[in-house]
Amino acid sequence: MSWGTELWDQFDNLEKHTQWGIDILEKYIKFVKERTEIELSYAKQLRNLAKKYQPKKNSKEEEEYRYTACKAFLSTLNEMNDYAGQHEVISENMTSNITVELARYVQELKQERKSYFHDGRKAQQHIEICWKQLESSKRRFERDCKEADRAQQYFEKMDADINVTKADVEKARQQAQVRHQMAEDSKADYSSILQKFNHEQHEYYHTHIPNIFQKIQEMEERRIVRIGDSMKTYAEVDRQVIPIIGKCLDEIVKAAESIDQKNDSQLVIEAYKSGFEPPGDIEFEDYTQPMKRTVSDNSLSNSRGEGKPELKFGGKSKGKLWPFIKKNKLMSLLTSPHQPPPPPPASASPSAVPNGPQSPKQQKEPLSHRFNEFMTSKPKIHCFRSLKRGGATPEDFSNLPPEQRRKKLQQKVDELNKEIQKEMDQRDAITKMKDVYLKNPQMGDPASLDHKLTEVSQNIEKLRLESQKFEAWLAEVEGRLPARSEQARRQSGMFDAQNPATVNNCAQDRESPDGSYTEEQSQEGEGKVLATDFDDEFDEEEPLPAIGTCKALYTFEGQNEGTISVVEGETLYVIEEDKGDGWTRIRRNEDEEGYVPTSYVEVYLDKNAKGAKTYI
Repeated sequence: MSWGTELWDQFDNLEKHTQWGIDILEKYIKFVKERTEIELSYAKQLRNLAKKYQPKKNSKEEEEYRYTACKAFLSTLNEMNDYAGQHEVISENMTSNITVELARYVQELKQERKSYFHDGRKAQQHIEICWKQLESSKRRFERDCKEADRAQQYFEKMDADINVTKADVEKARQQAQVRHQMAEDSKADYSSILQKFNHEQHEYYHTHIPNIFQKIQEMEERRIVRIGDSMKTYAEVDRQVIPIIGKCLDEIVKAAESIDQKNDSQLVIEAYKSGFEPPGDIEFEDYTQPMKRTVSDNSLSNSRGEGKPELKFGGKSKGKLWPFIKKNKLMSLLTSPHQPPPPPPASASPSAVPNGPQSPKQQKEPLSHRFNEFMTSKPKIHCFRSLKRGGATPEDFSNLPPEQRRKKLQQKVDELNKEIQKEMDQRDAITKMKDVYLKNPQMGDPASLDHKLTEVSQNIEKLRLESQKFEAWLAEVEGRLPARSEQARRQSGMFDAQNPATVNNCAQDRESPDGSYTEEQSQEGEGKVLATDFDDEFDEEEPLPAIGTCKALYTFEGQNEGTISVVEGETLYVIEEDKGDGWTRIRRNEDEEGYVPTSYVEVYLDKNAKGAKTYI
């Protein structure tokens, strides 16, 4: 089917249809352009999302990415970057292969369409001119024929009239002949123009218009094919990136499969292992009958049985030690004496209790109760040494448990060794450059490098001294820790990210089941009392406020750790009343405070004082 033969009279409709086709093409171009903008925006959002969750440099987040689950998440973020890159590729390819090409094609199509319809209008104008000429010659021929007929009639009338002269008759005859000749000429001209018009009209409807319409048809068909090809390209651009997107997704799956829960659990051990051993069993304390228990002057631990030796700070025993030890102050802060209070003398006054203090309805284990009260009263104090220093981390990392301290010191030694090696390489480079200057003085002055060489050598010496200092601390810590295999040491170094620590000077708030804080004593520390390291750590502790006063009913000789001696009739301040264990904490002055049996004093509490409670 050809538009030239079938639509020979639909010039205006074809013009509208082809314009509609161009509009459709431009609409498709706009669609693809908006798709590319969406792809770019999506890629940008994906990149921003991946960047948002990337670990920040030199932050705690970087340490978290030692775990396999976090590594898998980091791989997912990296793959999302590549995934976003493929969407950028889609946008770029659609822009170059579809949007740009179709935009150029639309401009060419508009020019071609304009050319064809210009030729069509030109042919229309030509045939219209021919038609006008034909009409003009036809009217002239008609007019001349009428004039010739009137002239003939006039001649015949004149010729029949006997009153008209011959001259008038002859004149009328000549006039009729002229009109007749003009009619013949008009007839010939009309016939010629008519033949020409018929020829032009035939050419117009059978040659010019069919050819023009055929070209327009071909143009329109090319447009349809082109938009179809563009749609195929549209799909192909997406298909080309599917394998790469599939690889990104495969890498995400691979990263997920690489997650090792056992390895992460081991990392947690390496990160938070303190190096302490768990405390031993707590001995049963029988309050049903008075009994005396032997307590070491320097330890809070009870002997484990009659046949067992008493635990001491010195020696090579494996006893558990309290890291917080301060005579008459810190120990009284943590706990009341372990012994039950002695009964009052036989001459007890009516206000005294003959058989010792009354047990509370809900008996609590004194040591853990006191320790828990101390820990909850100051929940933010993790390290007394760091508190005294305003929270600054000690240079030797003594604020951390042994295992963590060892790891941190090892990390510091490794960093210093790297810096030393870097400075040594720089020194070697300067030395070589100086040798070159000595051999070729025109290249530079060798003396100009002496200052730099001296500076580098001094830096190396400083770093070595620093490294030796940390190595000494590391050797000290490793000497106190249990024996570790070389493989375990290397494995610990691989996961080195948390700040290590020691308990020699300060310790974190780690409470054992019996409320004690213990560390294993080193063989090198034989005969030394670790508690002395803490003697100066609590000098600035604020004293507890007085909640009342008391009067001593009897004289009490405080011979055990944490107790204080009083004389009968003496008046003292109460800073902590009996909590059910039979002991009351009192203060004589700012430097003297401790526990006395509740039955030995008569307490007068200030009801308005904070914390004033009666445990009965």
